[in-house]
Amino acid sequence: MLSAPTILATCKQTRFHLLDDNPTPEIDVEGLSITVTSAAPEAVDDSKLKAKGKGKAKAAGRELISDGHLRLKGGTHYGLLGRNGTGKSTLLRAMAEKLIPGIPHPTRIAILQQTDDQDESGSTYGLKLEKTALESVLSSDETRNEAVRLVDVLSKSFETEDPLEPVRAIRKIRHEQAGKKLFLAQKNANLKSGARGLQARKDLKAAEAKLESTEELLSQGSDAIDAEAVQTDTQDAVEMLQTLQAQLEDLNLADMEKEARRVLLGLGFKEDTLGKQVSTLSGGWRMRCMLAAVLIQKPDIMILDEPTNFLDLLGVVWLENYLQQLRDTSPTTILLVSHDRDFVNAVCEEIVILKDQKLNYFRGNLAAYEQDFEEQKLYLGRMKEAQERQIAHMEASIRENMKIGKKTNDDNKLRQAKSRQKKVDDRMGLQVSANGGRFKLNRDLVGYHLSSRAEIEVPTDERGATMTLPDATELRFPGPLVSLEGISFRYKKDDRVILDDINLVVHMGDRVGIMGLNGSGKTTLIRVLTGQLVPSKGKVTTHSRLKLGYYGQHSVEELQERGRGEPGLTALSLLMTEAGDSLNEGAVRGLLSSMGLQGRIASDVPVGKLSGGQLVRLALARIVWSAPQLLILDEITTHLDFHTVTALAAALSSFNGAIILVSHDRFLIRAVIEGKRDTEHKLDDDFEGVEEEEEESPVRRRAVFVVKAGKFNEQPNGVEQFEHSLVKRVHKMLSQ
Repeated sequence: MLSAPTILATCKQTRFHLLDDNPTPEIDVEGLSITVTSAAPEAVDDSKLKAKGKGKAKAAGRELISDGHLRLKGGTHYGLLGRNGTGKSTLLRAMAEKLIPGIPHPTRIAILQQTDDQDESGSTYGLKLEKTALESVLSSDETRNEAVRLVDVLSKSFETEDPLEPVRAIRKIRHEQAGKKLFLAQKNANLKSGARGLQARKDLKAAEAKLESTEELLSQGSDAIDAEAVQTDTQDAVEMLQTLQAQLEDLNLADMEKEARRVLLGLGFKEDTLGKQVSTLSGGWRMRCMLAAVLIQKPDIMILDEPTNFLDLLGVVWLENYLQQLRDTSPTTILLVSHDRDFVNAVCEEIVILKDQKLNYFRGNLAAYEQDFEEQKLYLGRMKEAQERQIAHMEASIRENMKIGKKTNDDNKLRQAKSRQKKVDDRMGLQVSANGGRFKLNRDLVGYHLSSRAEIEVPTDERGATMTLPDATELRFPGPLVSLEGISFRYKKDDRVILDDINLVVHMGDRVGIMGLNGSGKTTLIRVLTGQLVPSKGKVTTHSRLKLGYYGQHSVEELQERGRGEPGLTALSLLMTEAGDSLNEGAVRGLLSSMGLQGRIASDVPVGKLSGGQLVRLALARIVWSAPQLLILDEITTHLDFHTVTALAAALSSFNGAIILVSHDRFLIRAVIEGKRDTEHKLDDDFEGVEEEEEESPVRRRAVFVVKAGKFNEQPNGVEQFEHSLVKRVHKMLSQ
């Protein structure tokens, strides 16, 4: 039986790594390899290891990073890029759990992970369910929690009349500390070899002896403790208590509570919800609590995995500004993953690219990286084309000289052919040196063992599979697809009005974007549009031939639940069941392939094993197979990486039907609804925006609306207008 997946991380260790016992916001680890294996290392067959001889045995599993270089400078904000499935989250987890040997154990690392696992203590997202939101955030700092616990233990020992109680307390604490040191010594001994390994094993024996000594003292009876030991241990307990109290005073609990309150309010909490128990909060609000807990800790390294997933645009803008301020006021290093391009651009100073099992670095934000990438691709592509033409010409000349030389027995022709062949073999390749200057063989390729230049490698796009939507079914007669006339809605007669006098008409080809803060009524409006809710007042009219495709916020969760209930269900079998006789297997495979689910992924991988991005593609395939005229998409980017968001924007831009898009992603709204080819973001070549629309085609209606206080307000200046209003609010919040 296989155990749970295990992360195995190895790296080259220098003497600086081995001797560094101090926390640091910097990481410099070479030769990093990370493998995910489903079998514990002990379960590997010994006979297989022996068969390898003296070679280094590798654990069976999937290697995500091979001989990489993890390099993070202190105080710098990094964005981690890579397609879904390349190992970004695994790398972050390996860092947070200090599975990478080159990261000093005392380094404080706080991580926000995309997980809803609940541990044995009853906490989820690392939060205690029985505590209030504010209390849970304050209690999330493990360093402070440990100091508070020790102060409590020591203080209570002095409150008793028993003079031996402080002695027992300090001995118990020493025993716990000795156990922790033994754990680190064991880890150290396992990682080192040679002379350093010998010293590490000596340290391990000393740690074991220390643990035995503290255990022996802890188990001593009252009669066995002499007066001198009582005096010494009591004095040690007093000094430790004073030191810990001084540490807590430096942390300043009042300031921490003020900061926690400010962060929670910035992330969307109201004053009256700060006192609610975590157990009563939804998953999205618990994630906000966890994000707040990470932000207030001010660790050495802060890791944020998709921090914007459950935030509305006000929360995203607030977090952008908060992290920008943190860059100037704190030495904390930040490494984040996000599909929100605008957020990455605003926050990150450098980009880390995980591609082909390697880590590459770019100094600048995402916009600068994409511009540089395109320039490099164009430059190196032209260089390679020119060199290929040159090589073809030289090879033709070599063949001609060889032919003439052999025919006429001309040694000069043969020498000339040999010389040119040597140039083709040894002097073709990259025409620039590592410093960017012109390549010189005697300077840049020194050494008898080096015989040729580096091959020209043209960078390839990292956007993953493209997406293509089928054209909408033609309507037999014209008319609006859907219209709302004077729509008002409230859940109960005495409840507040959620939607108030909303009017909207959508025709074929229209683009409508809906934005607004969480709780403003966007999803309620969509449910009225799709017929899931009946309006309290007003009229909803749809075209008699309308085919509607609806992607809801919980579409991925529904697929995950169905995958758990039907372990053998695949994307192919699911779609063939739903399409019935309308599509044959070939057509279904073609549709899934056009959505980026090709071959065995569609037919062999169970739905329960698909990644979040693959489930989004499957959910889209489920709603477009019938070629609907209207697509309604509610927060579709949550599980996607930014490469897939770009592909999605290109696919939606060329769709000939109508689109109603609810999203907090400013890039997606600008690209799909406003039709703008963003100068800061490279879109796919088949993107069809305002500039690409054909002159003979009817002009599409493009409108961005904001739902606020039940009203449906059009934004003449689109996303920019709404974002500007939120920036003003954020500046007021941060200045308080």
